[in-house]
Amino acid sequence: MRQGIFEIVKEALESARKDGLIKTGEIPACSVDTSKKEEFGDYSTNVAMLLAPLEKKPPRHIAEVIKDRIAAFPQVEKCEVAGPGFINIFLKKSYWLSVLEDIVRQGSGFGRSKAGEGKKVQVEFVSANPTGPLHIGHGRGAAVGDALANILKAAGYDVAREYYINDVGRQMETLGRSVFLRHQELLGKKITFPEDSYKGEYIKEVAADFISKNGERYKEALEADAVPVFSLFAGGALLERIRKDLKDFGVEFERWYSEKSLVEKGLIEATIEELKKRGCIYEAEGALWFKTTGFGDDKDRVLRKADGSRTYFASDIAYHREKIERGFDTIVDVWGADHHGYEGRVRALVKALGYDDSVLKIIFIQLVALLRKGVPVPMGKREGEFVTLRQVMDEVGVDACRFFFLMRRSDAHLDFDLELAKSQAPENPVYYVQYCHARIKSIIGFAREKGAGVPENFDSRLLSRLDQKDEVELIKHLGSFGEVVERSAIAMEPHRVTFYLMELAGLFHPYYNKNRVVTEDPELTGARLLLCGAVATVAANGLKLLGVSAPDKM
Repeated sequence: MRQGIFEIVKEALESARKDGLIKTGEIPACSVDTSKKEEFGDYSTNVAMLLAPLEKKPPRHIAEVIKDRIAAFPQVEKCEVAGPGFINIFLKKSYWLSVLEDIVRQGSGFGRSKAGEGKKVQVEFVSANPTGPLHIGHGRGAAVGDALANILKAAGYDVAREYYINDVGRQMETLGRSVFLRHQELLGKKITFPEDSYKGEYIKEVAADFISKNGERYKEALEADAVPVFSLFAGGALLERIRKDLKDFGVEFERWYSEKSLVEKGLIEATIEELKKRGCIYEAEGALWFKTTGFGDDKDRVLRKADGSRTYFASDIAYHREKIERGFDTIVDVWGADHHGYEGRVRALVKALGYDDSVLKIIFIQLVALLRKGVPVPMGKREGEFVTLRQVMDEVGVDACRFFFLMRRSDAHLDFDLELAKSQAPENPVYYVQYCHARIKSIIGFAREKGAGVPENFDSRLLSRLDQKDEVELIKHLGSFGEVVERSAIAMEPHRVTFYLMELAGLFHPYYNKNRVVTEDPELTGARLLLCGAVATVAANGLKLLGVSAPDKM
């Protein structure tokens, strides 16, 4: 199997370290990028400049050491040191033929690696309170979390997807009361709704559903007696709605973890007791406090209020402790941007329990602005209404919805234009990428009708026919797919795969518009069909990681 350029650089570094020429134990994350100019080779790396301050040596000196080892690989034509310490790598032409061969041979497995082999990662995402339908912010978190899990799995990690259900506490009591009061109103009673009640149309729907199943049984019930019943019913109904929306969005979880189970198993009190033993708990003003400032937080946090009720943070400390004790090497929390202030206290917990807080990775999801032809979409005018994930995916489709949510870094604000997402035009990124795949399938079908097909044998003559600059650029881009997936997994940034696919489509469409694939020359036709087929395979593999389909026809 072909060695990727990252593997070549990594092995060269390990070789230099084994020979004592590099002392640094942990090699810093370096960039290996496609060279922008032909005279700089095929790839360039800055690793020598990153190692220089650690090694206390000039970067060009380190670059010379690494260059000699890279040059020793059979795939490398030559290697040069340039500028302040860049290493420019020139690969043999036969290397590029091996890229195409790998793609054809590995098919749907191309791009996968064993980078994370033996490491367990839990990705907890969405985790919306079951007090209402999912909104578009939850949708972005769902797309990011699910795509990240797919990418981690492709890079060899053992991945578990989890949804944490906040099914106890004040918000569930408020939900139950809101549905009960709406139920009373539907049964003809005049009701005044408290300010803090949930007032969306969905509350009416749940109340009507309750009546259809229970009739007027609770019409004369006291509110205090009815609220727990309505909380349980409404929470279950809304959770099922959330499950259905997520399933239709292409997201399924290995585990749905109930906050209620933490209470029932006594895990919250057990965690507080453990923190007491470690001297991290104290009482003040009638409340129980966790001394998180001792572990880097900006202020201490209340776990139990003066009235005896527990805070949400009390459940969170038990849940995070339990997650770590399940043996995950990394636990990933995908949170909304409004949770930024929460990171310090959760990291404080991890440290207080004696763990390295590097086990915890937090990904923040920034807000989504919904537009229509560049104009902001107004929210519903009636109180309690908002744009739901269901509304958006029903209008633009799941593929466009997921792709658009993944077009920016998760911590960057996202403008989502509904009309653009629905358009069948090159300006629509998801259409542009999917059309790349569909177009190639059409080309291959046309070639078969003409008696031509993708060649089964790989030899140097094929490569010699793919000698145009745009053909070489396409092959180079295809060859970097595995590295993009691996780096995306390590950095936990799924948008890198989205960017890669947009670049791939941006290279392919102009190439196709300029060149005939099925020609009078059988050898040239075979070579170009091989290249096109490889592009289609990589496009499909990348789209699958994002949870987006690769249609054969559009």
